Amino acid sequence: MSNAPSQQGKLYGVGLGPGDPELMTVAAVKAIASADVIAYHCARHGRSIARSIAAEHIREEQIEERLMYPLTVETTDHPGGYRGALDDFYAEAAATLAAHLDAGRTVAVLAEGDPMFYGSYQHMHKRLADRYETTVIPGVTSISAAAARLGQPLCEDKETLTVIPGTLPEDELSARIAAADSAVVMKLGRTFTKVRAALESSGRLDDARYVERAFMDGERTGALADIDPASVPYFSVAVLPSRVDAEPVADPDPARGEVVVVGTGPAGAPWLTPESRGALANADDLVGYTTYIARVPERPGQVRHGSDNKVESERAEFALDLARRGHRVAVVSGGDPGVFAMATAVLEVASEDRYSGIPVRVLPGVTAANAAAAKAGAPLGHDYATISLSDRLKPWEVIAERLRTAAAADLVLALYNPGSRSRTWQVGKARELLLELRLPDTPVVLARDVGGPEESVRVIRLADLDPEVVDMRTLLIVGSSQTQAVVRADGRTVTWTPRRYPDF
Repeated sequence: MSNAPSQQGKLYGVGLGPGDPELMTVAAVKAIASADVIAYHCARHGRSIARSIAAEHIREEQIEERLMYPLTVETTDHPGGYRGALDDFYAEAAATLAAHLDAGRTVAVLAEGDPMFYGSYQHMHKRLADRYETTVIPGVTSISAAAARLGQPLCEDKETLTVIPGTLPEDELSARIAAADSAVVMKLGRTFTKVRAALESSGRLDDARYVERAFMDGERTGALADIDPASVPYFSVAVLPSRVDAEPVADPDPARGEVVVVGTGPAGAPWLTPESRGALANADDLVGYTTYIARVPERPGQVRHGSDNKVESERAEFALDLARRGHRVAVVSGGDPGVFAMATAVLEVASEDRYSGIPVRVLPGVTAANAAAAKAGAPLGHDYATISLSDRLKPWEVIAERLRTAAAADLVLALYNPGSRSRTWQVGKARELLLELRLPDTPVVLARDVGGPEESVRVIRLADLDPEVVDMRTLLIVGSSQTQAVVRADGRTVTWTPRRYPDF
């Protein structure tokens, strides 16, 4: 609110609710009654939904200002394009209202729904509220109206609600929808076909509900999948309601079964891609190492099958058996499922004849090497090799030969699974071998629990690498001959490997 002179008029942004005049607030009715000027936006035909909602409260002696849009589609010969034409219109409309306010008149700008929620009033507010005393009166939004008409909760417990404009590109719509618990997609009309495709590609079409003209004449609701695109007006929304009351799949159709191997990144939620979030949310069953499943938010109706970290083949077989019975199964993996993780185990078992007809997808995740490298700077900026130091599934002689070959090729090395309670000597052996081919000052990134509560990322010399501080939660990145380590002004050491070799 500004410190405007007392002789100036007052500006009201008046929320009218979704369409039924009885859903207007008492405050909205009082503001309309007290105003000298009633302003409302309309198209070139001059009719205004906002005015029709408030009609019974508008008096003949009040001044009416129709703020008529110069265009309703994104085609214009304005030198600034569609956005330029609208900016000019909003500036002219604001000037019209400012003239009334300067004359000491109270102005009520009518807004369907809520003035600050995808409403035209916002543009007046941004241009006038810093100069005139202003009050915004909230209204019932189309979101609340849609939920009320569907009779279904939008959010419960720990669910979040995502509001998405249908005007986004289809791939962006799919990503936002896939990552959402509950969602409302606004501004359908011409965007409906694109929104429907995004709902289908994100696996949420069956959940989607449709609401048209809630609390207005011509109201319509139903399953979105059943709606004819040609019949959809602008005043409609797509709703993905709460899933708290979802039940486990009782009699699944074998044709719907699939296995999706999902990478959760190094430490859970902040590292998940929208596609992975969607796959985890849409799964009937989660299968995986108990520690990794614990990273996934619980969803009602979803069944969790946690197990030990050493039964990968059995876990893969269990997931494929569920899918064969019609379950949508997410196999939860840490990091990237294709890098020393569950994707290989699942695909190996899935290649057996009995599982050959079951769809299997692998969704990427942020792998430990990339997470550690980002925390340290850019040590993987040039060619690098990824090697596991674990000799549980391959002999040490093979590991040693790969280390020598990669080091001789001057590759940066990302070393996974460097040590554990039962493997305590591999790091020391690897250091000895590498020191035969690398200088003692070679930078080494020592990254532990990246993204987790005990995160520690240090840059040390290869000669100073102490095996005693390395465990299974640690990843090592050993630099090449070109890798740089520099202490910055804040005391932090950053590393990078140049993309260009000297004299090349």
